[in-house]
Amino acid sequence: MARVTVEDCIDKVDNRFELVLLASHRARLISQGAAITIDRDNDKNPVVALREIAEETLSPGDLKEDLIHSLQKHVEVDEPEPDPASMLGGDAAAAFAETAEDDDQPEPITFDRMSEEELLAGIEGLVPPEKSDDY
Repeated sequence: MARVTVEDCIDKVDNRFELVLLASHRARLISQGAAITIDRDNDKNPVVALREIAEETLSPGDLKEDLIHSLQKHVEVDEPEPDPASMLGGDAAAAFAETAEDDDQPEPITFDRMSEEELLAGIEGLVPPEKSDDY
């Protein structure tokens, strides 16, 4: 790489290591087909990337954001949590709204009960899955 090109970039990007990261990322983008913003002048991709940074045709901040975005594996999206009443159907939403107002008295929790005979009858009524050749 031309020393003049690197020295021209140092006043745009203070840290030489960050400059290497940004220029290498831009050079990879150019090799993948990204449009260059300056004349190539028979230079290779890393030199073109450094010249783009030196001539400020690309913002180092934008390159940094693009580099960070390209390295992210999982992007966490902050979505507002849904209102519990909106997830319930019509009458249930109204009942929930009434119970939400009466926070002084907790409602007892009830469970459906099933006898052992009903459970066994339900299990006997199950049909085993058919065997396929894949297993």
